[in-house]
Amino acid sequence: MTTLTFADVHNMFAFLAKPSESEGFEKIIDFLNANPIKYALTANPTVYTSCIDQFWTTAKARNINKEAQIHAKVDGKKVIISKTSIKRYIRFGYEGGVDCFSNEVIFEQLTLMG
Repeated sequence: MTTLTFADVHNMFAFLAKPSESEGFEKIIDFLNANPIKYALTANPTVYTSCIDQFWTTAKARNINKEAQIHAKVDGKKVIISKTSIKRYIRFGYEGGVDCFSNEVIFEQLTLMG
């Protein structure tokens, strides 16, 4: 497997306004504007490859209290990522669970497909 490398200009800037060309991406722009990532994208928009490299070279998988976590260090600061933190910061809309069709409904719809 080859080693991944990033271009030095990777994610050099972010455009957080809603131009007419962004149709269909309004929710993503709203999300970026409503979260701490907005500051990171506007105050210092360059995503440094050195930070990405530091994260992945120091990343370790751990289980703490039966929760899977990724522990890493970036610029000497400890970074912990877990499913809970991702849900908290990204605010996925399925906190109550995922709705599924019953088998009866699925098979009924399959017959309509031919």
